[in-house]
Amino acid sequence: MVSCVTLDFIKEETVTMRAMILFRSILFVAIASMVVAPAPNKTAAAETTPDMAMLSPEAAAFASRTLDFIEKMNGIYFDAARRLNGDENRLEQEDLDTEFGAWDTQVARGPVLEKAGRTITIIKKPTFQPDTLWSRYLVLAAHPKSPLVGIMQASFVVQFHPDGNSMLAGMIDVMPGAMHEDDLAEIKQAVEAVYQAHGVDGDKYRQQSCVASENEINVEYRRRAACVGGNFFGRDMMSVTEENFQFMTEIYQTFVESFLKIVEKRQNDPYTEDDLAIQDTMRKGWFEDRLFADPNTTQFAPWETWSLYTLPPVVKF
Repeated sequence: MVSCVTLDFIKEETVTMRAMILFRSILFVAIASMVVAPAPNKTAAAETTPDMAMLSPEAAAFASRTLDFIEKMNGIYFDAARRLNGDENRLEQEDLDTEFGAWDTQVARGPVLEKAGRTITIIKKPTFQPDTLWSRYLVLAAHPKSPLVGIMQASFVVQFHPDGNSMLAGMIDVMPGAMHEDDLAEIKQAVEAVYQAHGVDGDKYRQQSCVASENEINVEYRRRAACVGGNFFGRDMMSVTEENFQFMTEIYQTFVESFLKIVEKRQNDPYTEDDLAIQDTMRKGWFEDRLFADPNTTQFAPWETWSLYTLPPVVKF
């Protein structure tokens, strides 16, 4: 017997024990209650906030550009969901504001982009990160219906710290599943063009996407990425400069648009039961990575937030 688990609205205060989580997930089939809401004109977490007043003029200018970029990517992403899903596109909005942070989360669901999650985070009281004067963290996580297109994960973060330092980072990659090799090559080629245009060693960041970092745990559950994008966290993280900002925004947008192009291209292609089995394995692996291998997920946001925006719509055990 195969147990199918929908994961988006399972409410838990803490998620600490692998055995308990899997046991409850297998036994409990949660049918997600849909909260349908129109797309907001402007994301709540992208609004100019008083924390910008503490920034230097140069940092404030980059903060403003960060908000503009988030709005641009929000439009690209959810416009694609509306176009691909058509009249069956459904939107959910959930906002969570605590003493530790604020999360503006939106999800689109439909027959082509089965689940397209997005969250924008403002950190108030960092857990494992340095103290921040201002921060925004954008994450897009897309789960197409077709097994011929894998899972997309794309994160982008800008932080300014009280000591005058700053950080610009992110991660862009695909969990390939049953994707065609030429589709993966198409994404890699588009991203590589940005690396080369900015004189950046793409191999370095692709390797960081595929090799576990020193702070990762339970690496046997680590995601199986295609290594076509890059991981800009970890070693030698970038500060916020004009060149770095131009590079990161360009490579992020290029990657997301390249992935969405593949979703559109493959939406009506036939697939096999073997392809679906590969997709099931990929989704289960992503679920396990989120829970057990990547501490930046479970320590960064409450369960009800990160489960909504990043986990697959269905996981089979």
